[in-house]
Amino acid sequence: MISYEEIKNNADIRTYIQRADESLAALGFTEHSFAHVTRVAETAQYILETLGYSAHEIELAKIAGFMHDIGNVVNRVDHSQSGAVMAFRILDKLGMDAEDIAMVVTAIGNHDEGYGVPVNAIAAALILADKSDVRRTRVRNRDEKTFDIHDRVNYSVEKSVLKINEAHTLIKLKLTVDTRYGSVMDYFEIFLERMTLCRKAAEKLGLRFQLMINEHSLM
Repeated sequence: MISYEEIKNNADIRTYIQRADESLAALGFTEHSFAHVTRVAETAQYILETLGYSAHEIELAKIAGFMHDIGNVVNRVDHSQSGAVMAFRILDKLGMDAEDIAMVVTAIGNHDEGYGVPVNAIAAALILADKSDVRRTRVRNRDEKTFDIHDRVNYSVEKSVLKINEAHTLIKLKLTVDTRYGSVMDYFEIFLERMTLCRKAAEKLGLRFQLMINEHSLM
């Protein structure tokens, strides 16, 4: 099997991630580079490890997490689908087993809220890991006066924690938000569709999804 470490250190894949992030920076998007994809991979690992999935499935989820945004090098529009096609080409060339490729490609192709569906556990873990990565350090714009709503919302999040309870019945996204920069309504304006997808992803894993902002339960 191709390992996560091999994927993480692959020069071609790192180039695609870096160039994709540069394109998003030019378009005014928040950070989608190595900090984001590594965090997504590690969060997907945490979710599946906690729920008792196999080491093999966890490794595939980490690979999908690291590669999930490479499609942005093509275009932001439909980046999950173009990223899935790119991932197929890369992983096939590296000699990954077809069954493993299928799992990774399916997860990547279903991670975006526009068309994504948590069709299996790996896809569900990727969705939850990706959509929960909301944090101040993803904001590139340093001029608060020119923040758009995405800048305001991400900058307002002082702390973000995704946690599964001991009974393995609930996954909770707990945010600490500084409302001087973004309101709870701002968050819902741009993230409602994402949080709805997180709820569906949690259900695929046999969990209930809960969103808490400043100690108030909102979902």
